[in-house]
Amino acid sequence: MQKSILFFLKHIFLFFVFSLPFYSFGNFDFNSNCLKAYQNIFELKLNTARQLIAIERKVHPNNSIVPLLENYIDYFYLLTNQSKIEFERLEKNKNIRLEQISEDDKNSPYFLYAQAEINLQWALIRGRYGEYYTAAREINRANNQLQENSKKFPGFHLNSKGIGLINAVMGALPDGFLKSTLAAFGIKGNIQTGLNLLEKLVENLPKSTFEPFYEETVFYYAYVLSDVAHSNQAYTKTLKYTNRIADSSLMKTYLRAYVSARTAHNDETIDILNNKPSGAIYQPFPYLDYLMGIAKLNKLDLEVAETYFNKFLQTNMGSNYIKDAYLHLGWIALLKNEEPNFLVLMAKTKSNGYTYQSRDEQALNEANAPKPNLFLLKARLLFDGGYYNKALTMLVNNEAEDFATLKDKTEYFYRLGRINDELGKEDIALNNYQNAINLGKNLKYYFAAKAAIQMGKIYERKNSPTKAKLSYSIALNMKDHEYENTIEKEAKEGLKTISN
Repeated sequence: MQKSILFFLKHIFLFFVFSLPFYSFGNFDFNSNCLKAYQNIFELKLNTARQLIAIERKVHPNNSIVPLLENYIDYFYLLTNQSKIEFERLEKNKNIRLEQISEDDKNSPYFLYAQAEINLQWALIRGRYGEYYTAAREINRANNQLQENSKKFPGFHLNSKGIGLINAVMGALPDGFLKSTLAAFGIKGNIQTGLNLLEKLVENLPKSTFEPFYEETVFYYAYVLSDVAHSNQAYTKTLKYTNRIADSSLMKTYLRAYVSARTAHNDETIDILNNKPSGAIYQPFPYLDYLMGIAKLNKLDLEVAETYFNKFLQTNMGSNYIKDAYLHLGWIALLKNEEPNFLVLMAKTKSNGYTYQSRDEQALNEANAPKPNLFLLKARLLFDGGYYNKALTMLVNNEAEDFATLKDKTEYFYRLGRINDELGKEDIALNNYQNAINLGKNLKYYFAAKAAIQMGKIYERKNSPTKAKLSYSIALNMKDHEYENTIEKEAKEGLKTISN
């Protein structure tokens, strides 16, 4: 009888431990003040969060949630300003925070979780600046800490957030230094495993006491859907899961606008950005002006696009998207028949900014390439905005012979293929893609290799695995072209899917 009572009491205790508010573990005190700071961080009201955390540190100097929240602020501050100088200034905070946490209660589920979060956040920032070896070590530490925490505290749902993100990102890495380094640590990852963990968490958090972590989990899930998995459900799921986030959140605006832009929902992107929350309370976010510039240019609204790109360049204190902004301004000049200004802006694309981001690297490549053909450029921009019929009208009255260079002939067929593909004219698209491959297979441009990838996807939809495999193999065998690593990864994923 006594044993039965003890057993009952033990399980009642465990039930309350994992059903009470998530902030009630020793010196890891996620109290109401910390919760308010955390919520302000995810609305991108960083100064308000800083003030709340300063109060918390003064009142409860031993609360180890404070260094975790301070790291969140640095993380989102660096994501919004994109500054390598600021990254180098703030990086020293990492070890100070980890040291404070490591001296706290090892029996708290936050002990390993908080350290893992800090390691993972710095790894994600560091990877933007090419510090891959250090990032790999931080990801390895975070992964080990989260796996151990999952064994010790299987009811602590937040472990799945970091494990899901690591799985997705590592599973999508192209062959290279970072992937091989992580493989040496024993981390390979799996995109689908990561997606499943994150989606399950997003679905379950609102029903649990961990609900305040919902917005953060949606932030990572939307990123994985659009940028990592390139899911055709990225747009619908991002809108679905961000719907319950308050409209006062600038993070909500960013997620919706970013994914809309990535998935050719251009009018939606413009509408979201036009209605974003504003005011001094929010963290400055110049990237949103850059994003509006892209969206307006995709609609061929040249004057407005030019205004937003210039605004971005004037207010941006960071290192990224500078070359790409100048490239787009150059395209605007070309479309306005201002060739001298186009040449000036191409020179600025080459001389200004950095190539940490793939978009800036590609901008540099395009600035060094021959001047784009106006018909092809307009078709490209309209296609990127999802205006497929308008894009088709730019090319429908042209023939390959109308273009002077082999590059332009290849791009002509590639653009036609992409447009017809999106319009559901698959057989016409296949013919366009094959012409692009025939003409461009020995060029340094990506058109031919990407055309082969798109052919493989069509043949998969047509349930023709042999032809799909051949198309992916053609893409895989093309070398020394733009986006080679990314296209090679797509080809390998396609072949893997067919094999399964």
